[in-house]
Amino acid sequence: MSVPALDRRGFILQHTRLLPVPHAPEIALHVADEATELWQKTEDELATIGLPPPFWAFAWAGGQALARHLLDDPAIVRGRRVLDFASGSGLVAIAAARCGARLVQACDIDAFAAEAIALNAAANNVTVAVRLEDLVGRDEGWDVVCAGDVCYERAMAESVVAWLARLSARGAVVLIGDPGRSYLPKDRLEALASYAVPVSRSLEDADIKHSTVWRLKG
Repeated sequence: MSVPALDRRGFILQHTRLLPVPHAPEIALHVADEATELWQKTEDELATIGLPPPFWAFAWAGGQALARHLLDDPAIVRGRRVLDFASGSGLVAIAAARCGARLVQACDIDAFAAEAIALNAAANNVTVAVRLEDLVGRDEGWDVVCAGDVCYERAMAESVVAWLARLSARGAVVLIGDPGRSYLPKDRLEALASYAVPVSRSLEDADIKHSTVWRLKG
């Protein structure tokens, strides 16, 4: 099976349901009912062609916190150019679009995520530009950059945070949503808000993850 031959949209629609996000019910996403079942299916059927796990099929705690923060304070993004980095399902990008951002881009390196973002944006009647590429190191003049749950691996966290810090230093508002991942650089962050976010115990170590929205210092 080759990647172009995959019916990504069909796979997503077959294995997910459109449901409200627990901590941001104004938004609905195509999410998996059974996390472990879908995770195993992608490992069994799709890993042979080098595809990543289905991060796009869940509303992760950091992303839910970021989405809630934007929805509660839409002035953060209203009229501004927004990038949702490592977007996954597109949750934060959709929240930014609902809040009146002038331009919203959602980037991810997984083609399934790109398809899921497009599906979810359409389901919420918002416009999101999907970027299927790695934007680390690039600066396209975004006013606000959001990143949820990006500090779970050391190498990724160091690379991403160094890039985000450069964007912050030139004036971008950089917001990170995180439930306490191992490689979160707290010494470089300012806490803005905290939330008790409902999550799936099959993915996390608790039913509720206390997640914080941080602003990265330049």
